[in-house]
Amino acid sequence: MSQNKIDFGIMLNGPGGHMHAWKSKDVPSDASTNFEFQLDVAKKAEQAGFSFVFVADGLFIHEKSIPHFLDRHEPLTFLAALAPVTQRIGLVGTISTSYSEPFTVARQLATIDKISHGRAGWNIVTSPLAGSADNYSKGNHPEHDIRYDIAEEHLQVVQGLWDSYEDDAFTFDVETGSYLDKEKMHTLDYKGQYFQVKGPLNASRSKQGQPVIFQAGASPKGQAYAAQYADAVFTLGESLDTAKSNYDSIKSQAKKFGRDPQNIKVYPILSPVIGKSNDEVEARFDEIKSLATIDEALDYLGRYYDHHDFSQYDLDAPFPDLGEVGQNSFRATADSIAARAKQNNLTLRDVALEETARRSPFTGTYEEVANLIIEWFEHGAADGFIFGPHINGPVYDEFLNYVLPILEEKGYYDKAYQGDTLRDHIGIPFKENRYSRTEVTH
Repeated sequence: MSQNKIDFGIMLNGPGGHMHAWKSKDVPSDASTNFEFQLDVAKKAEQAGFSFVFVADGLFIHEKSIPHFLDRHEPLTFLAALAPVTQRIGLVGTISTSYSEPFTVARQLATIDKISHGRAGWNIVTSPLAGSADNYSKGNHPEHDIRYDIAEEHLQVVQGLWDSYEDDAFTFDVETGSYLDKEKMHTLDYKGQYFQVKGPLNASRSKQGQPVIFQAGASPKGQAYAAQYADAVFTLGESLDTAKSNYDSIKSQAKKFGRDPQNIKVYPILSPVIGKSNDEVEARFDEIKSLATIDEALDYLGRYYDHHDFSQYDLDAPFPDLGEVGQNSFRATADSIAARAKQNNLTLRDVALEETARRSPFTGTYEEVANLIIEWFEHGAADGFIFGPHINGPVYDEFLNYVLPILEEKGYYDKAYQGDTLRDHIGIPFKENRYSRTEVTH
């Protein structure tokens, strides 16, 4: 995708972003594990020229979790299944650095990258929910900032292992009997505080060098991590001002780390509510809001605070002061909710219902939303967007059929792929091998 074109990815999150999207008549109730439905979503995105599909994940559930989180595909297995039945679109999956082994992660992603001919990406998460620790044998859930220290080492190991072989290490020379140039095989021998990994990895490099690194940390520690290591960053899309602030912060920090800011792409979440007219738009938003009861909305809100029980508070009193609750979970989101509640004098009821079906700034007619997307792009708030509608039904088809053509007509979108790899699609360079003796050009 050209630097002056808007870039899109799509979340493959089953029925949609709303906690009760599964209730909608517009999607299968089992959409979270309905492979045919999700393949159809992915193929439509590919036909429309989207750069990637993105699969989120979590490692802890209980009876009050988002219903379609109770039964969903493991991301890498899912992407491996998608790889041979798609041709161009990137395949990005979520893996926790807190609860995975770098050597295994490196092999899994390298395999998907080879199967897909250079279309793999890794969304790095540190696992905010403390209950995740109960499903693994690693002791207590690490504190927020320590999780990022672990993530830093984890990524260093994985990327080091991905460079185990230089690009032309495998010769396959039958006449000489040389399968490999052994001088181009490298042992990592990593020794850190959290990981000790020797290597090498039994996986050669891919068409794009290494999988693309995605990250969504919004806390100061998470944002610094993204600025230093990520190729692409997901941000909150609450407003143009917030998005631009996040964009500028990430780009400026990347520059301080010695990186070219153009080589780190920023994608706010895009959850549009669209229609032919404003009356239709409002009717659709009312339908979305009606999907959850207040009790269900309280459960949804509690997830951001490590499943804190909000039913104990007065619904119509000001949003409660929770102190340190949520600080070791979704810290940035918890802080944002508290700040917005205080600024707007919101009650607990207001906050819970608002969080369950947040009114996106991208709410309006097709033309209005297209123009707003252009405005965010032109004002330096986004390089592209990650499309994650409340309900993955008609809004998806209408976005592809009515909003994208407006962007194309105005010269801001091109559905023709500019290359073969995910790096090509989002406009970042081939990842050179650290051991290469000569400069690699692609």
